Amino acid sequence: MTYQEIGSTGMKVSNLSFGASSLGGVFHEINEGKAIEAVFAAIEGGMNFIDVSPYYGHYKAETVLGKALKQIDRSKYYLSTKVGRYGKDGVNTWDYSAKRVTDSVYESMERLNIDHIDLINVHDIEFQASLPGGLEKVAKETLPALVELREKGIVSHVGITDLQPENLKWVIENVPAGTVESVLCFCHYSLNDELLNDYFDFFEEKKIGIINASPLSMGLLGTRGVPDWHPAPKALVEACAKAVAHCNAKGYPAEKLAIQYAISSPRIATTLFSSANPDNVKKNIEYANAPIDWNLVKEVQEIIGDQMRVRWKNS
Repeated sequence: MTYQEIGSTGMKVSNLSFGASSLGGVFHEINEGKAIEAVFAAIEGGMNFIDVSPYYGHYKAETVLGKALKQIDRSKYYLSTKVGRYGKDGVNTWDYSAKRVTDSVYESMERLNIDHIDLINVHDIEFQASLPGGLEKVAKETLPALVELREKGIVSHVGITDLQPENLKWVIENVPAGTVESVLCFCHYSLNDELLNDYFDFFEEKKIGIINASPLSMGLLGTRGVPDWHPAPKALVEACAKAVAHCNAKGYPAEKLAIQYAISSPRIATTLFSSANPDNVKKNIEYANAPIDWNLVKEVQEIIGDQMRVRWKNS
């Protein structure tokens, strides 16, 4: 495991980090005891950055993670959570107002059994883009509320997240310098899509740290295949399936290559993956610590061919 700083935050984090969405049963039902063991396995394996959100499992992920964190020395990890995207009784909700995001921070700390958040993110800002006020509301209301919490010492750093990097760029260009300290973008630095390459210079010029997520592109690059709800178009799903089969036929798990590729750029501070299974966590740490087969990367990307960088909308 190697460690790199997230922008200018001073947080030196492991190149592979623990995303806690699975703890909310987002992908399938979980065993809570095993899920807590998965958090322990991540810390013991050298991961020191954990990312979660009240949205994952509609508060369940934060609650389960909080049970694990009770038993872990606070100095062993940096904790990131989010505001703006929520849910209740199976219904997704969004609220990027200053009052709601402020209240949300305190609610998250209670669920997580902590008294301080290292990094607070505005979650999936593209959803606010379709709500009254659009992205301007994130720039003029949401982020100032979080900056106020930063000034009070409740949180240490402020970031924004989205599937669409152009939205991240727009917000950064429309807020005072130093407001946004990190960006979290998912599915755009993986075997089938390295769109983030186009944004590295911009983020670095602004001294903003880059967090990558979903090295398997939400299942596109996994042996189990994509879930029914995956928004990728059929041609991309089929191309990735062929690439996965090629890796597996060579005795090199597609998941291994996907994780190794996702953490390969020194311009990305860390890449998040999620699992509620401690054995999977340990296996992914092994993958991260092993050398990558760059010839196989080339073969896989040739198979994906004209489906490289094909976009889809969030859901």
